[in-house]
Amino acid sequence: MTPDIEIYIKEADFAAVHAWLVSAIGTGSEVIRKGQTQQCTLAGIPVMWTAKAAGRWHSLWLQSDNTPWADDLACATAASAALGVPVRCVPGSWNEADGEATADDWLEVKDGSANPITWRI
Repeated sequence: MTPDIEIYIKEADFAAVHAWLVSAIGTGSEVIRKGQTQQCTLAGIPVMWTAKAAGRWHSLWLQSDNTPWADDLACATAASAALGVPVRCVPGSWNEADGEATADDWLEVKDGSANPITWRI
């Protein structure tokens, strides 16, 4: 398990993402909107949505290691399948201590497969 999950979803509507998360995780608190960010807690998991965090890509951050998905790729695969849109994630855990060498290495999940890409956000 990873300490948290962050994926980037292309051109998705938060209402659809929220409905998918409720079906996958469970219900929770009311959604609070602050500018481009929407936050809630679903089944005890803090969820943060940032619209257009990187161009047409929206950030979805699940701030817990207690999600139904083992890692970012598993979540990205499930999100892409459920929402029918491309989803991007890092190929494994990354933090600033790892340096810049692999910071642009991402996976893009679409049409049921994950492919490595270089993404400079």
